[in-house]
Amino acid sequence: MILQDEIDRRDQNNLQLRLQRASFAEEQTFEEFDWDAKITFDRDRVRDLFSLGFLERREDAIFLGPVGVGKTFLASALGHAACRAGRRVLFIRADKMFKELRQARGDHSHEKALRRLLAPDLLIIDDFGLRRLDATQSSDIYEVVIERHRRASTIFTSNRGVEEWIPLFDDPILAQSALDRLAHNAHQVVMEGESYRKHQRPGCGKLET
Repeated sequence: MILQDEIDRRDQNNLQLRLQRASFAEEQTFEEFDWDAKITFDRDRVRDLFSLGFLERREDAIFLGPVGVGKTFLASALGHAACRAGRRVLFIRADKMFKELRQARGDHSHEKALRRLLAPDLLIIDDFGLRRLDATQSSDIYEVVIERHRRASTIFTSNRGVEEWIPLFDDPILAQSALDRLAHNAHQVVMEGESYRKHQRPGCGKLET
C-alpha cells in the first residue's frame, strides 16, 4: 500500500507538471463540457477524438465556428486528456505565438523558440486567423505546420473557415502548401450556435469559452 501510494503521488506530481508546462489559459476537461448547450457539431467525431487515437496516428484537428460556441473549451479539454495520458502538450494563442517568434528573431533565439513549438506531442494554436499575416508570420506558421506534419498532432481553433485562411497569408504558395497538408490530415469540427458567455455570470451553471 505504501509503494502504491508513492506511485500514485509521483503520477499526480508528473500530471501537474505536464499541465503546468502546457500553459492552458484555463483548466477545462471533457467531463465539464455542457453537452446540453444549444450548439450543433459532430458529437460522435468529438467523442472519438477524446479516445486520443488521433495522437497515435499523428493526425490534426481543427475547431471552426463563431465566438462563444466552445472551440477553445474542447481544444483545451483534449489537451488536458492528453496530459492525463502522459503526453506533452503546449497551448498557445496564435497572436502570442507570433509575438514570441518575432522577439526570438531579435535576440537570436528563434531556433529555440521554434523547437518549443515542435517538441510537444500535441500543440494547440488558439484563435488562428484573426488578422492577416505578414511575411514573417506566414513563414513561421508554414514552418510549424510542415515540421509537425505526420510527426506530431496539432489542433487549431479559428473563427474563419479553412477556405478563408489562404488570403490571410502573405505568400499564397506557402498557404497552399501548408493548408493542403492540414486539409488531408485534420479532423474538422464545425460548431454553430449562439454564444452563451452570458452564462459565465456566477450561478449560471456550466461555462464555455
